[in-house]
Amino acid sequence: MPQRIMAFLLIMLLIFFVIMPAINLVYTSLTFSLSDRRLPQVVDRGIEVVPGEFTTVHLERVFWSKLTNKMFLIPLLNSLMITFGLTALSMIIGSTLAWLVVRTNLPWKKGIANFASIPYIIPSWPIALAWISVFKNTKIGGSPGWFQFIFHVAPPDWISYGILPIIICLSLHYYAFSFITVSGALASIDSRLEETAELMGASKSLVMRKITLPLVLPALLSAFILTFSKGIGTFGTPAFLGLPVRFFTLSTQVYSNVKNNLAGDAYLLAIVMILISSLTIYMNVKVIGARKSFVTISGKGFRANPVKLGKFKWVIFALVIIFILLFVIGPLYILTWQTFMERDGDYSLSNFTLHYWIGPDGALGKAGQLLGEGQAGILRNGDIWYAAWNSVRLAITVSLLAAFLGILLGYSIVRGRGTKLASTLDALSFAPYVFPGIAFGAVYLSMFAKPFGPIPALYGTFSLLVLVSLAKRMPFSSRTGTSAMLQVHKELEEAGELVGAGFFKRFTKIIYPLTKSGFIAGLLLSFITTMRELSLIVLIVTPKTKVLTTMIFRYAEGGYHQYGDAITMFVVIISLSGTLLIRKYQGTGLAKGIGG
Repeated sequence: MPQRIMAFLLIMLLIFFVIMPAINLVYTSLTFSLSDRRLPQVVDRGIEVVPGEFTTVHLERVFWSKLTNKMFLIPLLNSLMITFGLTALSMIIGSTLAWLVVRTNLPWKKGIANFASIPYIIPSWPIALAWISVFKNTKIGGSPGWFQFIFHVAPPDWISYGILPIIICLSLHYYAFSFITVSGALASIDSRLEETAELMGASKSLVMRKITLPLVLPALLSAFILTFSKGIGTFGTPAFLGLPVRFFTLSTQVYSNVKNNLAGDAYLLAIVMILISSLTIYMNVKVIGARKSFVTISGKGFRANPVKLGKFKWVIFALVIIFILLFVIGPLYILTWQTFMERDGDYSLSNFTLHYWIGPDGALGKAGQLLGEGQAGILRNGDIWYAAWNSVRLAITVSLLAAFLGILLGYSIVRGRGTKLASTLDALSFAPYVFPGIAFGAVYLSMFAKPFGPIPALYGTFSLLVLVSLAKRMPFSSRTGTSAMLQVHKELEEAGELVGAGFFKRFTKIIYPLTKSGFIAGLLLSFITTMRELSLIVLIVTPKTKVLTTMIFRYAEGGYHQYGDAITMFVVIISLSGTLLIRKYQGTGLAKGIGG
């Protein structure tokens, strides 16, 4: 009975904070607001704008007007090209690394596995900031990057900004999805399946095509869906590398429309992003559900003999190490070095300074110029400490609530397995996953920018950041809670009930202690992801509620790369430290899971 009541209350909660905002997004995009009075379609036709009245003006502007190419078709095409490009490249990189680590006799596999997973841990946009530091030119970037400083040749604009660097930078982040998922699949394949085929005369290419590939195809499809659904809505990297040359994707077009007070147009683009992401996930479920399944681990003996790389072993090892040094460690080194440069564009030791970390207000440089327009270093800057406090309290609040709700969701779903109530709750808790980050932020902006029933307007308040971040974490929290609850047999709770323990006492004395590891894991995971979040909250943050990630974005927009890079490294350190805490607490690591 308590499970049913709890499940019903949680369903009502999720309907209000997930389904209702989505409905309100559609409603707002099909009605007038006061800001629509200045639209040409309204002015030219003499339409009287009544806020809340039905209109197709936004549909017309986005989908069948002179603005359609600029506002919708070009950003859509750019988004699709970027997403397909980064998905293909990241899957090639990740799958190749996974095969080398899991299936070959490559040296130092544990270390390679751990370093290869770092891009998964940190945000995607530090790589974009590092790319700008290396390849910016004086034409667009204002000051030369590392490449121009060393070789005295300005990189062409298409290398500095635009679609190519966006695809490369995002691929260097999202390849970790393919690496982790494909590694897990390869580690479970019995090598005797492939050896038997070779003994029967099959060539290595035939074995790969007929045995290995079909066995890892579900993992490849999962990697595709993870990468594609994340890539279609990513904001940070396209903003840093696209907006300076007015290269727009759907996510940056949504941001631009909101900032230009074109909310109705922005919400329609957000709906398009949600539909694309939902369609991709639906197709993935259908494809995997329609395929035959293969059992690779049974009660019989299991063997995973590594493929011998022969004379190429050390050459391949060197190439993998070079990849890690250039594309995993390299961006972090570049961003760190950039924070110690007094003048942007001069990377010599004579330009070294600690100002952007510990400098006072109004400090002067070696040439007598005002550093950072008089701002103090990040460790002495009141605005940055205020943003850091907002980030920390947001992450703590969201992680505690998410971990607690995750256990409640897991309890309701597991104890009610097989019932429509539990199935509905499970589906609703996963629903936020199909919303790209910036689209989900737009959903909450549309609902809480004005009073909604008894709830006052929340735009500009810390509460709105908590609500949107908490709702977005529900898919991961519910999965963590469900996994933890599956390990607790209901007979333990029934024993407590027999001795007269009420539900609250059973929950605190039996259920929580036994699921504490899942609670802590969910808490730390939510803390890390909330600390590094940008896409989700960039539309709803105000000067009063600014956080570290939005400060990075503002500094990068203003050309203050030293400040932005210093804060970025601070966020990276927090993300890496939190991940190490999770691994230490759980006594596990990526390398163990994939046989490194």
